[in-house]
Amino acid sequence: MNSQQPETFYFKDDGKIPNSKFPLLVYKNAFAERSLKGAAWLEERFAKNKWTNSWRNGVFTYHHYHSISHEVLGVYAGDALLHMGGENGEKIKVSAGDIMVIPAGVGHKKLESSSDFAVVGAYPNGSDYDILRGEPGDRPQALNNIAKVPVPEYDPLTGKNEGLLKIWA
Repeated sequence: MNSQQPETFYFKDDGKIPNSKFPLLVYKNAFAERSLKGAAWLEERFAKNKWTNSWRNGVFTYHHYHSISHEVLGVYAGDALLHMGGENGEKIKVSAGDIMVIPAGVGHKKLESSSDFAVVGAYPNGSDYDILRGEPGDRPQALNNIAKVPVPEYDPLTGKNEGLLKIWA
């Protein structure tokens, strides 16, 4: 496992996607396993650090965010170009081995990917999640929900040390 510090990305509320006061965290080349072994490694690692309710798939091709939970995505196969933070956000290339910790409210969508691109997603303490697309009626309830989402007890990769526990403090 690569113990490097994650890259951080801050996004402002653009009127459609609320984003967050917390930065998106991107751990580049954070784990060595790939394909199905990589998916299993991610599920085990995330569960060990209390990020559960996991699933395997890809990333939606439309901007969306979650107002009731943070989300972690671990890339176990392929690569993709993701648009994070809404239309005014950043385009970020991710590849197998990368892990992204997405704060509640931060918009994300897939712009393009290799045919084998796949991720494991999970949520702190197995929390439920919603899918909001920045529609006019989403606010103010979405903003109220985001404000109530607690900082997780564990970073999905590093556990009780480092990561979001220090960066989001």
